Amino acid sequence: MRGDFERSGAFSAIIGDDPGLRAALARTALVAPTGTPVLVTGESGTGKELLARALHDLGPNPTGPFVAVNCGALPRELAESELFGHERGAFTGAAARRAGWFEEASGGTLVLDEIGELPLDLQPKLLRVLESGRLRRVGGAGEIAVRVRVVAMTLRDLEGEVQRRTFRPDLYYRLAGICVRLPPLRERRGDIAGLAEHFLREIEPEVGERQLEAIALATLTAADWPGNVRELRNVIRRAAILTSGRADGRIGADALELPPVAPFRLADAGAPLENCTASIAASPSADDAIRIDGRTFDQIEREVFSWALRRNAGSRRRAARALDVARSTFCDKVRRYCL
Repeated sequence: MRGDFERSGAFSAIIGDDPGLRAALARTALVAPTGTPVLVTGESGTGKELLARALHDLGPNPTGPFVAVNCGALPRELAESELFGHERGAFTGAAARRAGWFEEASGGTLVLDEIGELPLDLQPKLLRVLESGRLRRVGGAGEIAVRVRVVAMTLRDLEGEVQRRTFRPDLYYRLAGICVRLPPLRERRGDIAGLAEHFLREIEPEVGERQLEAIALATLTAADWPGNVRELRNVIRRAAILTSGRADGRIGADALELPPVAPFRLADAGAPLENCTASIAASPSADDAIRIDGRTFDQIEREVFSWALRRNAGSRRRAARALDVARSTFCDKVRRYCL
């Protein structure tokens, strides 16, 4: 699924053909020229800042400044000063006037990463700046006009934060003029092979040509990737470096240092058993929940071991590790259940 939005090259750093990803990029291309605030959601490592950069490059002021701020890293007592600036003598240590991030980004784009971490008492001031286009430095007497395109990013459930009253609803609706969700890597497994090849080409000047064996690619495709594309890149680079001494240039599954696979879980913990009617999810895009519907223990155990094999591309060693059981025990169960 490719569209005219790709011709600009603004999305060249975002790799993949997954329909969910392409839909997010197409949505981004539509909103970018308007200057409307955009809320980008997605797990860590999904490429939110790359999307923010594309919004800037395709926006009304692509030659203006691009300033990214991590709201979670702002010291609480200095957050207002960091965002809006301060005048000399405004507080202890304010030896000189200082422009804040909004002024630094004026005429361009300000990215507010982890917007959900912004202190609640500072949120009304941010809202006022967004609505009026004017700010007052800490300790200042007058207002300063700023023209900034704001891109907010979060991995948190802001709607849930609004319901819990830890995030202001009026600020949420202002920031979420357009929402763009980047899917996690486990929802776009078809992109893993292309991403892996791209990362191998990246490191090729350092370690030479590398190639993934089929079992290694199957292992990568089956992994959960809690760190998403960033984690995949690190795994590929590490494997390429650790196999740089191999003359054939091949990377096997044994060279992939992956985090342990997330263990299976019983669906709807605490819910009545009669509500758990579906069998184990067979699709990699499902939630991998083991669901109980009145079956015997042996039937459930067989599905657990079958799940572990599927998620580890048939590797008994890795499957046993995922379930935290001895390999000999795992192999006995495999023979018993004819898996």
